[in-house]
Amino acid sequence: MPAATITSKGQITIPRDIRTLLDLHSGDKVSFIVDDLGAVSFVPVTRHVTTLKGIVSKPKKAVSIDEMKTAIKARGGRL
Repeated sequence: MPAATITSKGQITIPRDIRTLLDLHSGDKVSFIVDDLGAVSFVPVTRHVTTLKGIVSKPKKAVSIDEMKTAIKARGGRL
């Protein structure tokens, strides 16, 4: 498993095989994601939107436009 060392400035160098795997290049940006268990992942944010396909699962039941409108009216903009 690739590893990196944190510098005194809090910086790391992403190992070459990880950069290759993610197709990362100088100037690319990454976003850090912390899950419910505290595990941290990072993903490139300079990718085309189509690379996000499948990141969110499909709903179990389709919702019609009318059902969406009804739900919005019922909530009245409340959180």
